[in-house]
Amino acid sequence: MPVPSSDRILWERRPIDEPVLDLDGWAMTDQPGFATIERTAEGNGSILVVAVAAVLAALLAAWSLVPPEAATHLSAGLVGLLAVVGAFAVLAAAAGILQVAGKEARPGVSKQICDETPDGMIVTDVDGRILYVNAAYRRMASARDPSELRTVDRLFHGIPDVAEPIYRLARAAREGRSRAEELRLCPPLSGEGAVGWYRIKVRPLARTGARGASLWIIADVTRERDRQETAFQELQHAIEFLDHAPAGFLASDRDGDVSYMNATLASWLDHDLVDVGAGSTKLADLVAGGDALLLASITGAPGEVRTEQLDIGLRRRGGQILPVRLLHRVTFGADSRPATSRTLVLDRTAGEEPGEDLRAAQVRFARVFNAMPVAIAMLDKDLRVTRSNGAFARLAPEAHRGGGAGGSIEAAIVERDRPALATALAAAVEGRSDIPPVEVGLLGEGERSALLFVSASDDGENSKATIYALDTTEQRALQRNLAQAAKMNAIGQLAGGVAHDFNNLLTVIIGHSDLLLANHRATDPSFHDIMQIKQNANRAAGLVRQLLAFSRRQTLRPQVLQLGDVLSDLQMLMRRLVGETIDLDLRHGRDLWRVKADLNQFEQVMINLIVNARDAMPQGGKILVRTRNITAAECAGLGEATLVPADYVAIEVDDAGHGMAPEVKEKIFEPFFTTKAVGEGTGLGLATVYGIVKQTGGYVFCTSLVGRGTTFTILLPRLSAEEAAALVQREAVKVQPTDLTGHGTILLVEDEEGLRALGARELGSRGYTVLQACSGQEALEIADAHQGAIDLVVSDVVMPEMDGPTMFGELRKRGVKAKVIFVSGYAEDAFDKNLPEGEDFSFLAKPFSLKQLVEAVKGRTTTA
Repeated sequence: MPVPSSDRILWERRPIDEPVLDLDGWAMTDQPGFATIERTAEGNGSILVVAVAAVLAALLAAWSLVPPEAATHLSAGLVGLLAVVGAFAVLAAAAGILQVAGKEARPGVSKQICDETPDGMIVTDVDGRILYVNAAYRRMASARDPSELRTVDRLFHGIPDVAEPIYRLARAAREGRSRAEELRLCPPLSGEGAVGWYRIKVRPLARTGARGASLWIIADVTRERDRQETAFQELQHAIEFLDHAPAGFLASDRDGDVSYMNATLASWLDHDLVDVGAGSTKLADLVAGGDALLLASITGAPGEVRTEQLDIGLRRRGGQILPVRLLHRVTFGADSRPATSRTLVLDRTAGEEPGEDLRAAQVRFARVFNAMPVAIAMLDKDLRVTRSNGAFARLAPEAHRGGGAGGSIEAAIVERDRPALATALAAAVEGRSDIPPVEVGLLGEGERSALLFVSASDDGENSKATIYALDTTEQRALQRNLAQAAKMNAIGQLAGGVAHDFNNLLTVIIGHSDLLLANHRATDPSFHDIMQIKQNANRAAGLVRQLLAFSRRQTLRPQVLQLGDVLSDLQMLMRRLVGETIDLDLRHGRDLWRVKADLNQFEQVMINLIVNARDAMPQGGKILVRTRNITAAECAGLGEATLVPADYVAIEVDDAGHGMAPEVKEKIFEPFFTTKAVGEGTGLGLATVYGIVKQTGGYVFCTSLVGRGTTFTILLPRLSAEEAAALVQREAVKVQPTDLTGHGTILLVEDEEGLRALGARELGSRGYTVLQACSGQEALEIADAHQGAIDLVVSDVVMPEMDGPTMFGELRKRGVKAKVIFVSGYAEDAFDKNLPEGEDFSFLAKPFSLKQLVEAVKGRTTTA
């Protein structure tokens, strides 16, 4: 479309923050900061002249009508007015506000830039009229005069390949939006070459109070695309070469994900390249066995780049091992952690290279060396590691740098054991043999140890000594546990024996106290003294029960327990025990399994642990009690070597107290061991906890950090539904008799004379005929002499010559069918396995009162 002849282009300089292009007020809205173009129309000056002439004519007509006497004054005023108007006109013309018609501003830098830019530029209004074109666009459009100019959409009209992008650009122009497209044109607009590429942009122009317009910019980017195509082709050739090179190549990122693997390595490992690079393949997954530790052990300084040579095995998809040599290049980040790695992989399979006999031997040695479960390291004369295998990297990572090279063996050994190791290594460097093994502690997390066998070596690679190391951490831990268990068992046997003897004495004291109290009224002055004797005897009996609990020889009355309900019922008592300065938080696990335990003894365990936690926080704090289920699969995560994997219910008591040192923690379950001041504790609280839990079939563990607090964990075995139902059926409701008198013949067997006489006296006073025996052998003689006359046998369990269960078996052999009550200070299950199978008997635990003895006898003599 030709440019209208009535329009003329006026260029002028505008402030730097005004829009780029302004054509008769049309301006680009998104490109501020350059000079602008403005198009003005003719005729503005002539209109102004006509208007001024009309005003003057009107003034002359009005002057002719003015009276002569007023003309003088009006003339002076008119002259003054014209002088003011003239002055303002001069100022307006100087400022550029008022312009003379036909005067044009000279072209500036903006017009020169637009005219001479190599990109074609054209401005059109909403009706498609061309408002401006530059020389580059005229050349693209092959326009020799204005009548041959065409808009952009018409310039590309009739070319199917570019119809859609041109339509999108035209639509954006109509809607006042910016848009850019790249077009491929065959042939190009210039007609030179086979293909041309064009980048076309359109953006809106705005003008206040007028219709909008659009600026089109067309850039010929054919050469740029050619350069990109050339670079892409070169890259494709490089990738093609790398993919099919006679060596493998892979790259991994900071997280160990394989980001690239070439086709050669993928074919060796039988991997699909589609799956590589999506984070689905880890570098560690490709490395066989412990060889992954050789890669993980490479360390470096921040920003360092290390290249290591490693002979390892890679794992094929089917599980087969491919022996390879790696040239592994690792870049370390600012935190000294491996960032990215690039690895060249060489196939070391036998038959792949010339001179294969020696090569095959080297490959086999490397595979065997790295796959050995025994940790092996070779040292130079300065006792630095020159080579090591994966097992050594796992055992002593502190001494293993860069695939085993450069680290110091002393960096992995605790300081106390370094002199002994240095002596052994010095002997190896001197070539001596028969060097005794050295047991050392290893640095790192946890308490670890190893047994080192040191020998002299000279393999021609500057190695002067070889270390063969066996990890003895578990062995030493097992030895410590066995020693601790043996010590606890010995202490338990001692405590149980002492408790048994004390129970006999306490039973006599309590029994005679009952006899004295029966013969004295409460108003008798001696009554309170006798009561004090009985009360202190009962307190002594409580201490004996704690000793028996530790030795696991007390009598338990197990029942089915739901620990969540038990702890909820017990929490009020526990809150009173801890006081107001300590917060007790009870958190129940969901769907807790049932357990089998003695309710009273379990409550005693919880009270002891709560009191122990309270005493560890004299300034106040928080005690957290948690319950949860632990499956057999989760047992390994607890880190306790003595724990047998099974299903357990866990009770954890956690405090924020002062914690315990390791040497104190080793002794906390020993009886009479306490860190409290004299008079503040007996040292039997945790020993009782240990004994009750062990006798219940569970475990108790302790973890503690000085200054951080202590956590006690109790594990009780899960009770199956079938076992729970059977236990409930066996639990019979016991009804205490009200009338304690009776009749019948009772054989009382007790080696303690005082206790025997006391029992015979009390039973005789209740109407029973009592036959006394001081041993099992004497009881058999009495039974032979009274065939069929004995109704009940009351016997001690532990006696000289013949114990109670053995005597019971002999009585059954002799045809004595009398019922039996066993009396003992030990637990019932400590001897019931020695009884004939299927026999029915009752049990009375020492110490007991005379009333308890009579009630037990009454219950057995009245039952069928």
